Parts: sequence; structure tokens; C-alpha cells
Amino acid sequence: MFVITADQVDSRRRADIVAPALETIRDRYGERLALPPDRNAGDELQALTADPATALDLVLHLTREGAWSVGLGLGDVRLPLPESTREATGDAFIAARSAVTRAKRSPARFAVEAVAAEEPAADAEALLVLLLTLREGRTAAGWELYDLVSSGLTQAEAGARLGITPQSASDRARAGAIRAELAAIPALTRLLARADAAQADRRTPEEDA
Repeated sequence: MFVITADQVDSRRRADIVAPALETIRDRYGERLALPPDRNAGDELQALTADPATALDLVLHLTREGAWSVGLGLGDVRLPLPESTREATGDAFIAARSAVTRAKRSPARFAVEAVAAEEPAADAEALLVLLLTLREGRTAAGWELYDLVSSGLTQAEAGARLGITPQSASDRARAGAIRAELAAIPALTRLLARADAAQADRRTPEEDA
């Protein structure tokens, strides 16, 4: 399972954004989450999912504006699940807590942790941080094109929607490394899936009993 714990950056001097963020997450991810996302403690939010693609998309969503320190925890979650995310427990929640604490000290404001198999989690973090660093250099115009292309439009269709020439769309996509990101998403999703599976593989017989 994947637990995302996000802590609002500079919350003492900024308005609380947890409530609108939770609403957006509920609307955007809906049934792809194992439980409804929750406010955890003060200016933190938490989400739980078994789907690596959802976990990755949620990480990219939360890190886009630099408003959150984001920790991704991998591992088991105690079953049966409770009614709310903040009542749930397990290795994935322990790992997410450690990850968000470390993310606050990271230039990328992101970290991945696992209690059992740590190396696959570290591999996922290294490549995700590369992607987040790439995204930091994307301009507003680049994000405008990215949003259209990632919604399913071709680059030419997105350019026409924006009123720019195909060459301008191509230049904007290249400057924003949009094709590189879209090509990396399936690979990163598979990497997260393998990192999550490795947690179950490392459980002891006593834990399975």
C-alpha cells in the first residue's frame, strides 16, 4: 500500500490550504483511494491507495506548486481498514511519517520511505526527485501545454487550442521536457509497484502469522 503524507510549507505565515486540497483530492481521485483523504495533524493531510499510478499522480499533484513537503510511505496497512485514514495504522503509515519529516529538509521537498525493503524505495525516490527537479524549471507556458497534452490531446491539438503554431508547441514542449516526463510516468509507476511488492516479499513468517 502507499501512504502519502503532506505537510503544508510555511503554514504559520500562510492561509490554511488543507481543506481545499482535500476537496480537490476527493474530486480528482475518488474511488482510486482506499479511504477518503484526511486532515492528519493541523496542517497535514494523508491519503491511502493501493494503486501505484494513483500514488505517483498524487505526489506529482501535491509537489507541483511547492506548497507541500510530501512523504510517500510503502508497506503493509493493518486490516480491516477503519472508517478514516487518520485512524489507520501499519508500516506504510510509519514510513510516510519518516518520509515527510525527511522531505522537509530536502531541496525537492519529497522523500520515499519503507520499513522493510528500503533499497527499492530509495531507488524510487532517486528517480522521482530527478523528475521533480526537471519539473521545477517548467514555465507557466510549459505547464499550460503540459496540462492539455496530459489530458489526452496531441501536441498539435494542444498548440491549436492555445493558438500557437506547431513549431511553437514543439519548442515549448522541448523546453519544458514534456515528452520526457510523459515517457517516464509508466516506468516510474512500474518502479513504485515493484517497490511496494518488495515490502510483502520481505515480511517475516511471524508477521504473516
